Amino acid sequence: MSKVILVTGAGRGLGTDIAREALAVGHQVVATGRRPDEVEKILGGAQDNLLVTRLDVTSPEDAEAAAQAAVDRFGRIDVLINNAGNLFTGYFEEVSPAQMRRQFETNLFGPMNVTRAVLPHMRAQRAGHVITITSTAGLVGMEFTSAYAASKFAEEGWMESLRYDVEPYNIHTTIVEPGYFRTELLVDGSTTWPEPSIDDYIERTTATVAAWKTMNGKQPGDPAKLARALLTIAQQEKPPLRFVAGADAIEAAEAKAKELLAQAEASRELGGALAYDDAHA
Repeated sequence: MSKVILVTGAGRGLGTDIAREALAVGHQVVATGRRPDEVEKILGGAQDNLLVTRLDVTSPEDAEAAAQAAVDRFGRIDVLINNAGNLFTGYFEEVSPAQMRRQFETNLFGPMNVTRAVLPHMRAQRAGHVITITSTAGLVGMEFTSAYAASKFAEEGWMESLRYDVEPYNIHTTIVEPGYFRTELLVDGSTTWPEPSIDDYIERTTATVAAWKTMNGKQPGDPAKLARALLTIAQQEKPPLRFVAGADAIEAAEAKAKELLAQAEASRELGGALAYDDAHA
């Protein structure tokens, strides 16, 4: 069944693949980005089933305008795919407070802005699906990603809680946790590389940046296949609350689950005996 799908960050990487695949199978697509002319060009020009509109996710005004434009054009919004994001790398001490806030503005408050603009329309129609792409870094903290992982962990907590807010209105939520996919996340336009400033970190920073840059274009995941998987989920009557995408991501999720269970068990004796003893109160 054809749906109206709003995609953020449609001008590059996975967002482009999602929009392109959705159009190919007959969906009506609202493709958004900060440079709409470029978005329309990369998607093959004007099309009856395509609305391209400006959206900087850090702007609540842009989000409201994009949501209203979608409804004005297609009458409804069935699926929101929060895809836009960026990456600030570096060891925590070398990530400035301003950079940390910018990371959260895009990766957390950005999708919040767009979702806040879309939800009134979904509630009115008593149907909808919010899909938010986080990361394996939203499950597992990793070296050199303190800012990115913090924003993605926060995004996961928001989405897990949002489920309960909107479930009574027949609005579904899905968290997508990709592993390494051959998107454009590691290119300079999406990634901010650190400028070493602390002697203790210089050698590790230099080596890590070099290693990450050589990884670009060699990631194992195919973003077109991920796009098709997301469209399959968008068509499901009962979509999953969480979709772990990629063999590497599944392996990481399984390892994290085992680690959490082990830590809970190790905490049982000391952590499980912290309640008030009513008999001695």
